[in-house]
Amino acid sequence: MTLAGGAFALNSLAFSAEKSPTSPLTENGQIRIEVEFDKPNGLLRPLHGVNKGPLVGGGLVDLTASLKALHIPWTRLHDCHFPNPDVVDMQAVFPRPEADPGLESSYDFARTDRYLEGIRATGSGIVYRLGQSIEHEPIKKWVHPPANAARWADACIGIIRHYNEGWANGFHFGIPYWEIWNEPENRPVMWTGNDEQFFALYRTASRAIKGKFPHLKIGGPAIGGTGSFTNGEFQESLFLKNFLDHCQRESLPLDFFSWHCYTDDPKEISARARAMRASLDARGFVRTESHLNEWNYLPDNSWSPLSRETPAAERERAYEKMAGPNGAAFIAAALMELQDSPVEIANLFHAETGAFGLFSEQGVPYGNYYGLLAFARLLETAHRVKIVVAESHGLSCAAGLNVDGKKASLLISSFGPAAKAIELSVKGLPWKGSDFEMQRYGSPEGPKTIERGSLIGGQIKLSVHAPGPSLTLITFLEKRD
Repeated sequence: MTLAGGAFALNSLAFSAEKSPTSPLTENGQIRIEVEFDKPNGLLRPLHGVNKGPLVGGGLVDLTASLKALHIPWTRLHDCHFPNPDVVDMQAVFPRPEADPGLESSYDFARTDRYLEGIRATGSGIVYRLGQSIEHEPIKKWVHPPANAARWADACIGIIRHYNEGWANGFHFGIPYWEIWNEPENRPVMWTGNDEQFFALYRTASRAIKGKFPHLKIGGPAIGGTGSFTNGEFQESLFLKNFLDHCQRESLPLDFFSWHCYTDDPKEISARARAMRASLDARGFVRTESHLNEWNYLPDNSWSPLSRETPAAERERAYEKMAGPNGAAFIAAALMELQDSPVEIANLFHAETGAFGLFSEQGVPYGNYYGLLAFARLLETAHRVKIVVAESHGLSCAAGLNVDGKKASLLISSFGPAAKAIELSVKGLPWKGSDFEMQRYGSPEGPKTIERGSLIGGQIKLSVHAPGPSLTLITFLEKRD
């Protein structure tokens, strides 16, 4: 991995499954996948964090049970209760910018308290974004540079004291990650000031918070426009370059660096992860964590179908594609691609209701929810094993055993429109006979069993039909007498 003049070599990509050393296809044209359950390959990583919590719909919808089933590792707080954010954001918690941050009476914690308690009830950790939600309205109310950066930083300290130290009738949540702002380069919807005004805010706030809480992890700034690939080389955006240079020059706290990626290519996410790591390392931030804390499937890699100018029916079709089998297959493929990528935390955007989310406005899971559920079930067999897979057929896969070696599973994502015929060769299961169940995920109706059976012998062969797009989870258990 090299970085020269802000360029990152795309061809340094490494993927989660090895390429086939022999012919990628069988004699009858099937794609060959070999899984060797007796060849350990580390651990599968729980990178299926999300944005937003379970309490939505103005108090009428509670998604706790559905999100708890996903065993979410980290929930980031951004755009909560969008489009009318009344929790988390600075204007919701510290409504009068001129108030004294040292006084309990200057804060309104009640609704955010309940919101965070809801997230903790799912079993998830919290990444708290200090700042504002996005504003698409022509008149911007809250995304301006704070008039007094020092007072704004002191208000952040008051929020941290409330949720971590019990101040102002608060809590001892132990939230480790505190992120300063979101997408300050995305103007004017996220920031109406210039670069220097944001750098000054980050400088003031990061130093103040780190000085008060040296054990906490301070970072940001959740950059959306990180740069572009040209002829296989990554070119940093001007904002990314200037922000990291400023942090290096001023020796600012940067315990984690956060960034975003929306795309229709799962491999772009892993490519950008390596580019972000290279950018950090080149400036000496070798211990700074990399957080991909917004990502999702962007149909046709274009924001145009989602804009306000797009006819409603076309916009709805794009969101349906994001929420359906395409989105489910993409989510699982991206999470498997990320297994060997240099990120510490990843957060899908998002786990609330509506556009980009996992649920309808009434709280009914979309198909993409079941893509996340399939990955969560794969993690029940987190002791990763070796896979050899054919090259360039639009497949992503991962497999593992559970801790006591009594359950094995394989997840196959077929992302793209073409159906695929797969010859699956399974070796090294820790038992002589195996019962198996093959389930299809990605439909709003939930998982569907498409085949069950029993297999005998040390090497098992199965034929798998993967329609495009689709997500298939195969579970293996020791054969019953």
